[in-house]
This record gives sequence, C-alpha cells and structure tokens, in this order.
Amino acid sequence: MPGAAGCARPVDVARTQEWQAEGRGMNGAFHLLPPSASDAAGRYDTLMLVEFLVTGFVALGVAFMIVYFSVRYRRDSDADRSAAPAGGRKLEIAWIAIPLLLFLCAFAWAAYDYARLYRDPPGAMPVFVVAKQWMWKLEHANGRREIDELHLPLGQPVKLVMTSQDVIHSFYVPAFRIKQDVVPGRYTTISFTPTEAGEFHLFCAEYCGTEHAAMRGRVVVMRPDQFAAWLQQGDAREGMAARGFALYRRYGCSGCHEAQSSVHAPDLHGLLGRTVHLQDGRSLVADEAYVRDSVLLPKKEVVAGYAPIMPSFAGQIAEEDLLAIIEYLRSTGGGDARAGH
Repeated sequence: MPGAAGCARPVDVARTQEWQAEGRGMNGAFHLLPPSASDAAGRYDTLMLVEFLVTGFVALGVAFMIVYFSVRYRRDSDADRSAAPAGGRKLEIAWIAIPLLLFLCAFAWAAYDYARLYRDPPGAMPVFVVAKQWMWKLEHANGRREIDELHLPLGQPVKLVMTSQDVIHSFYVPAFRIKQDVVPGRYTTISFTPTEAGEFHLFCAEYCGTEHAAMRGRVVVMRPDQFAAWLQQGDAREGMAARGFALYRRYGCSGCHEAQSSVHAPDLHGLLGRTVHLQDGRSLVADEAYVRDSVLLPKKEVVAGYAPIMPSFAGQIAEEDLLAIIEYLRSTGGGDARAGH
C-alpha cells in the first residue's frame, strides 16, 4: 500500500538521502551542530558549549582524583595513614555549594533564553500554523497559504500561532533551535528572528501516527524584497483579516459585540493585548488562546460586569476560521496591534 508504514515513497527516499548527506557534509566531514540560522540558535549553542565544558572539566577532575587516590593509597603503598582526618566540614560544604551554584546559574541562563522564545518582539510578523496528520498547513496575514513550506523574510521577527487539528505534533526546525509542541484544543506560540537566508528542514518531533516520519517540510528564508514579491504571488486571496471580518458577521459575533447592539456584551475591538478583568477577580492579558477559549468555552473566563450568556461554538467553527477571526480582531487595534503584531 503506497504510503503505508514501512513502505517508503521514492520522493521520501531521495529526500532522506539528501538530508543525510547534508548532515554529514557533502565532503563527508562530520558536523557537530546543524547550521545556525536564527537569533535563538547562537544563544542555545553558547549555553550548551558552556555546560559541556563545565561538566567535562568536572568529569575529568573526578576521573583524575579516582586514578590518583587509587595509585597513591593502594594497599602496598608507603602512604602515611597514621593521622587520617576524621572529618572535613569545609570540603563537604564546598562540594555541595559549588555544584549547586553552578546548577542554579545554568538554570537561570536557560530559563532566561527559554522565556525569550515566548516574549513577542515588537513588529513580529504573525504566521498561523495548523498541524494535522500528516502535514503542516500555514497561512500568512494576507491570506497566502502554504503546505509543508514556510517562507520568511530575513531579519524580520516572526511569531508562530499554532494549533493541531487531531493529535499532538511538534514544530521543529533544527537550524533555528526551536521545537514547540502543537496541541489540539489550544494555541501555542513561539517567536524568533531568522538570521540566515536559505532553506532549512522542518520536522514533526512528536510521534503522531503511521506517517509521522513523512511529516516534514522546509523553511525558506528570503531577503525582505524577495519575500515581499513572493507574498504577492499565487492565487489572489482575501487577507485573513478580511476573511475574519466576514466570519465575524456570519457567526453572529457582530450582533452582540458591536456598539449599536442591544445585547450587553464586551466590545472586542482592540481586544488583543488588552487587560481583561474577570468576574472571579483575576486579570489577564487577552491573547490568541483567550479569544479561542472565549469562543469555544465562553463560561471558562467571564468578563467582570457581564452575564455568562454567550453560547459555545465548540464543534461549529473550524480552527482556520478561528485564526481568521483572531487576525480580524488584531487588525482592529489594541495593545497587541500597536506592538506591531
């Protein structure tokens, strides 16, 4: 059966051989790390190198001491054992405190770099990703769609807004050093800036079924002028915001959330990036996940001062339509839009 488990398609075999050759280097040379093509890659490579050197130094030191003491204090050696120390409080404190300090420093460094992936940089370009068995479906704000390919401008911050249509997938680009789980029923985001032009491999790094190994693609980083020209090519489509506005009206959102509506419902214009106060006393900043939950699980986080009268649209609206509505709300302004998203 074509495409069944254990049966490789010719294109897959050729692509796998090409990637294996690239991993070894075309001249057969071994490369410890893949290409570094994003702002995150250099940070993570530096962290890994420092941790490798520190742990390697400690391992060599321990190995040396084991060999030294084994030889120096062997059974028939002339070592003086008459005044063997009964304790060593300072040594005990040192071998506890120094490793603990090193571990805490590594944790703080890694946590800081990790948090930067989820901090939206000013002017980040949104790209919407829907994963399904076994492909990546991507859409740009102007409505240009891609399957298993992602074109990006060089030097432009990018924010991926991702969800899954079926099972858990994982968006993994080795050259960017980014890997983010894509989960059904929720949105996950990740931000980065491409720093090298070229083509880079895209994989699913979470086993997602029979054709998991075939769920791969490429990321193409282009000069900004080339990307702008590419973005306008292909079939003419309405932008995501325009499509989102049509869906906003089709699903009846405008009947309750517009200023002239007779229904007492929150104003959604400029919602993204705005602080929302809830009935239970909590506050949050509205993001894509909050909008999704408000549509599918409207009683989960009810806005203060409003009755929980909104019906659930679970099972009635597709993920692509939700993303388009979110892009429309982004286009109406607010904190998120002013930040360039």
